[in-house]
Amino acid sequence: MSMPVICVNDLSKRYLLQHQTGGGRAHGYRTIREEVRNWVAGLGSARNSKKDRARDDFWALKDVSFEVDQGGVVGIIGRNGAGKSTLLKILSRIVEPTSGEVRLRGRVASLLEVGTGFHPELTGRENIYLNGAVLGMTRAEVRSKFDEIIDFAEVERFLDTPVKRYSSGMYVRLAFAVAAHLEPEILIVDEVLAVGDVQFQKKCLGKMSAAATQGRTVLLVTHNLGFVSDVCQKAVLLEGGKVSMIGDAISTVHHYLKGGAEVAEVDLTGVGSAGDEAAALLRLRLLGEDLQLKHIFQCHDPVVVEVTFEVRQAGVHPQPSVHFITERGEHAFASVENTGSPAIQGINIVRLMVPGNFFNGLSYSVSAFLASHTTSHVHGSASEVLSFSVLDSPVAEARASYTGPYPGTVRPLLQWHKESHP
Repeated sequence: MSMPVICVNDLSKRYLLQHQTGGGRAHGYRTIREEVRNWVAGLGSARNSKKDRARDDFWALKDVSFEVDQGGVVGIIGRNGAGKSTLLKILSRIVEPTSGEVRLRGRVASLLEVGTGFHPELTGRENIYLNGAVLGMTRAEVRSKFDEIIDFAEVERFLDTPVKRYSSGMYVRLAFAVAAHLEPEILIVDEVLAVGDVQFQKKCLGKMSAAATQGRTVLLVTHNLGFVSDVCQKAVLLEGGKVSMIGDAISTVHHYLKGGAEVAEVDLTGVGSAGDEAAALLRLRLLGEDLQLKHIFQCHDPVVVEVTFEVRQAGVHPQPSVHFITERGEHAFASVENTGSPAIQGINIVRLMVPGNFFNGLSYSVSAFLASHTTSHVHGSASEVLSFSVLDSPVAEARASYTGPYPGTVRPLLQWHKESHP
């Protein structure tokens, strides 16, 4: 029987949220003049802050307990805000828990965001040795893996370039290659793999599967439920900071999908990953043919996705794209805005209409990206933030006389032509 290498017991993490309760400025800010005036009056800024602000407890995690055996790939799944990233940061010793304990057996390598553990002024070569030292490896051990790391990351040409000049894709390729090849006993990976292209993602999944067969343990957070079903042996479902279910990967993913509520609108204002200083996604909405919010469609209904984005700098002309993902995490298809009219500085609203008799009777989620395709620079992204269900119907035009469930992720109504020769 394998021994648990990760033991999480009654783990909780609390954050304090402050709210302005009235009379003062929004968010509790004061000018220097106001602070000085209060101090002179003998009130003191600390006393005023206490009176004017209400503090709420927010539990990002609450009484989370589970164990992970050696040599397994375990998926951590759940909606945005469920506590997945907080859990990984505690396991990686980046954040201290409020209560509870975590016991880890062996060296831990974490890849929680692009360039984790990299120094931007150092070259790729120097950062490889730096990461090895952080993991407690000798220079000889790192050197023995050096060529494999470079081949996997495909950054040999830029090896002696400071990593601050790397693209996000180059960053994540090298960061994952270092974390995976320096042979930690526990590898913790967040959604950062979404930055890589499809071929790189396949390489990463293969490497994680190989690590598990070699007795190492992988903890993976991802919204790609297909990855979880295909690669993970076990999954932990978090809901509202608590463990909702622990079980085999396929059963846990199925439970998650059946229990999730559809989301027809999301406000991305202020979400860091949704934009940068040049352009940003602001809002996504699912609409019916009448342009009213909708999250349950019949197979013959058109599905409209509305994207609101802002161009913040002159001369920037980003294009939004919309991606549809099935309930198993499979990428069904994507569409890039092709109106032919470049985005202008300010607020832009575009709508994509998918015609009726196209989607199959499944549940789908929607991701959006905002990119300047002339430079391949991604200004912002929102991963699987909308979701909707399509109900199959025996009277839908695409079905005709066909009975039983349709195979595939879509079921388009296509033109057929017949010739008869009696």
